[in-house]
Amino acid sequence: MSSEQNPTPEIVGAGPRPGRLTMAAALVALEGVALVAGGVYLLVMGLTGHPDDRSQAVTGGVTLIALALLPLLAARGLLLRRSWSRGPAIITQIMALPVAYNLLQADSLAIPGGIALAVAAVATLVLILNPETTRALGITGPGAARE
Repeated sequence: MSSEQNPTPEIVGAGPRPGRLTMAAALVALEGVALVAGGVYLLVMGLTGHPDDRSQAVTGGVTLIALALLPLLAARGLLLRRSWSRGPAIITQIMALPVAYNLLQADSLAIPGGIALAVAAVATLVLILNPETTRALGITGPGAARE
């Protein structure tokens, strides 16, 4: 053990946060909030309503709330310009696309939700993969040296 302290990592990009990055963080956070809302709804209905299977409703609610942690943490990381947050944000969008497709196949009120989810996922992917966003997060290409 040495008595030297580790230097605090510098904030990537001292300039203002790009609007694309802020918008991507907002969309990812919105998806996380929607997952929490769906989880709370299932949990409450499982505990107070009359579901077909109470334990399945409660388990589904708890699972949705737990899954909401990934996009919420990714959104916070994007706002704070942490390079690690790009991966979880992209994974969240890739996972949202099949869900949106399944919602679009339903013959119910789920169709508008599927449309909204698909638009949000594609828009977020475009924003996150934008070169300006990538630079703001301090992500460099293969073989490139960080400044």
